[in-house]
Amino acid sequence: MDFFHVLTVLLESTIRVSVPLVFAALAGLFTERAGVFDIGLEGKMLGAAFAAGAVAAVTQSVWMGLLAAILVSILLSLVHGYASITQRGNQIVSGVAINFIVAGSTVILGEAWFRQGGRTPALAEGARFQTINFPFADAVRELPILGPVYADLFSGHFLLTYVAFAMVPASWWILYRTRFGLRLRAVGENPGAVDTAGISVIWLRYRAVICCGILCGFAGAYLSLAMTAGFVKGMTAGKGYIALAALIFAKWRPFNVMLACLLFGFLDAFAIRLQGMPLPLIGQVPVQLMQALPYILTVILLAGFIGKAIPPKAGGVPYVKER
Repeated sequence: MDFFHVLTVLLESTIRVSVPLVFAALAGLFTERAGVFDIGLEGKMLGAAFAAGAVAAVTQSVWMGLLAAILVSILLSLVHGYASITQRGNQIVSGVAINFIVAGSTVILGEAWFRQGGRTPALAEGARFQTINFPFADAVRELPILGPVYADLFSGHFLLTYVAFAMVPASWWILYRTRFGLRLRAVGENPGAVDTAGISVIWLRYRAVICCGILCGFAGAYLSLAMTAGFVKGMTAGKGYIALAALIFAKWRPFNVMLACLLFGFLDAFAIRLQGMPLPLIGQVPVQLMQALPYILTVILLAGFIGKAIPPKAGGVPYVKER
């Protein structure tokens, strides 16, 4: 197997595993730019994945599964918003509580409804997303370099893959070229000034958490309707925390978020590729170590290469209107 083929397979896997990270990191971008710290990305993704898998299994409709994922994720976001915005509770505690509640409830509901150990039934082709092949992808596959790039890296992905990467420039445009984005960034830096201008800080932050819910819904739906054929217990496997790390690593900028997610996705794909392969001078490496490798490298990158990351000034601070 030549080097270029191995590289192509590795990059294809990188794109595949990066999609939920991109969705979740962009979701966190909207909330944190508005001054709401959201560590509950993991729980929203997991809840959305379960809702998508369960509804798609019952209705045999991938679109109903996607809609259910978005609605459940928005509901969880509104719970976080009510606790941290309306009630001015601790945002970290609220996010962690969502993660724990969803992790337990998805298993309980899955076992109660489907009796498959917390899983949902395997989805048929009509109940999950199928890959999209571009025109002439098979015809040009044998061409040197450009053929595999077009046929494997650009073509052959799921619809949500293209949506995820399209959301990067869309998020940049919303945040930096629209009135809503300007106000959203302002409320994360100086909510008092926004309130003085007659703009509701509470409503802006609620809109930010709703945007977060929509994007986390897409991330969860990708996991259970595209990446796998159904919901599996704990299938997010820490991706929400990795997305949060990618957001900090990218210093809250949309295009940097995409690059950071691709980097972490590459580390994950590389670890998967090395499982079961003997390494020079080391030999066979335990599978558990290779599975932990992306998380270890994430900590190293955040600790040694990120530099100084300055979050929005009002991030994590509940807003109290001055009288």
